Amino acid sequence: MKSVAIIGASLAGARAAQELRAQGFDGRVVLVGEEPHPPYDRPPLSKAFLAGTASRESLDLLDADDTASLELRLGTRAERLDPAAGRVVLSDGELAVDGVVLATGGRARTLPGTEGIAGVHVLRTLEDSLALREELVPGARVVIVGAGFVGAEVASTARTLGLDVTVLEALETPLARVLGPRLAQACAGLHARHGTTLRCGAAVETLLTTGGRVTGVRLDGGEELPADVVVVGIGMVPATEWLTGSGLEVGNGVHTSSGLVTKLPNVVAVGDVAAYAHAETGVRHRHEHWTNASEQAPVAVANLLAGHVTRQYAPSGYVWSDQYSGMLQLAGHPEPGDEVVFVEGTAEDGAFVATYQRDGATVGVFALNSAKQFTRLRRQALRRPASVA
Repeated sequence: MKSVAIIGASLAGARAAQELRAQGFDGRVVLVGEEPHPPYDRPPLSKAFLAGTASRESLDLLDADDTASLELRLGTRAERLDPAAGRVVLSDGELAVDGVVLATGGRARTLPGTEGIAGVHVLRTLEDSLALREELVPGARVVIVGAGFVGAEVASTARTLGLDVTVLEALETPLARVLGPRLAQACAGLHARHGTTLRCGAAVETLLTTGGRVTGVRLDGGEELPADVVVVGIGMVPATEWLTGSGLEVGNGVHTSSGLVTKLPNVVAVGDVAAYAHAETGVRHRHEHWTNASEQAPVAVANLLAGHVTRQYAPSGYVWSDQYSGMLQLAGHPEPGDEVVFVEGTAEDGAFVATYQRDGATVGVFALNSAKQFTRLRRQALRRPASVA
């Protein structure tokens, strides 16, 4: 293999580029990104960068040595993959390559019919964060649709700026599918303790506008909430449309083996777009977390360079989120029915650690503002198996 194209200047794409060099690949590496920016870190977009306390430069994922070993094709859209011809068709030409890493991530979901309404925002890109930051001005009334990690982090930032914030969540308890009902309820309490209004079981009927700008949100049932800014945080859609006709299997992401290899041994997928089959169960998973994107790159690159699966991906399940004055940390793979055991503190405390128990085994660890204890328990109870052939 003499040349590799990485499609997607994302965290997963940046880590794949670094791994190619770290694993001894000395051929041509082309990193293609639709955005005009080199790869940047996304978590601060809802936190420090949105608040204006982190610089643009602090987001960069590649240093000068990294970029010196790559060909960057930024502001360039991938339009078609032609594996038979060994080429990628781009918006400004074609690339002939031996291997391909798919790291395209996806786009933020929107509320139907809200495109073009001033004051309505999603948050996934640098431009999204900059546009939202300009509107978080004193006196603004902010309504956030979706109380997942991004929605909660934006709410936290907006409250830090002194704004009136209401969060709307369709579920009865936000994050219950991730944390289970008991710990999700504890996290929901962070909103109330910091002055954010959380409305659960709330579905949006429509947005109210005047002169093309949002003025409020109407809920199912007719209640109307005033809003100067609306932030939609209801997930993302994997960027796979451009792979139509490529021969790859897609469906809520690019389908891969447990080694992140697609039907074609010279094409792998990493990050938010990768829907991999679990090595033991065969169940397909797709994760949208920073750690996952970073952890997948070494496995995918090793298998790409080998030409077959030599390593299998074993996710750590580690997720963190900074909300208000709290740091939430989760590791493992808990399910809503698992037993929650508090190791330190209680759900009502401002700091606690809990484990998830299933069939006598610890399957997850969660902590609020208890990083040291979390790390200790994670290492003791969730030792990861080595990735093997």
